Amino acid sequence: MTADTPLTGRLDDDDYPAYTMGRAAEMLGTTPAFLRAIGEARLITPLRSEGGHRRYSRYQLRIAARARELVDKGTPIEAACRIVILEDQLEEAQRINAEYRRRAGHEAPDGSAPGSG
Repeated sequence: MTADTPLTGRLDDDDYPAYTMGRAAEMLGTTPAFLRAIGEARLITPLRSEGGHRRYSRYQLRIAARARELVDKGTPIEAACRIVILEDQLEEAQRINAEYRRRAGHEAPDGSAPGSG
């Protein structure tokens, strides 16, 4: 994102690191220590400001919120992080498979459009 990108473009960007650690913890109803712990477990890797402060995106906050749900139900934090990572990988694999299926429905096995041969 460049400095000349309009503010509205950044506000709509799920990956823009808009939230400080304190604000992120407040929004999640948790502590900065929880955010540090899921960072250490490599669930999320916040970007750093020029001053070295952690900054979180909306996407990262959604991931952190899911981990918090699991921890609140008694799942150890390391296990919660692993579960969320696996859920995220499964969702991505399902998205890719759906895309392949969509394409397969529009192409014949030889790569041509159905009925074009």
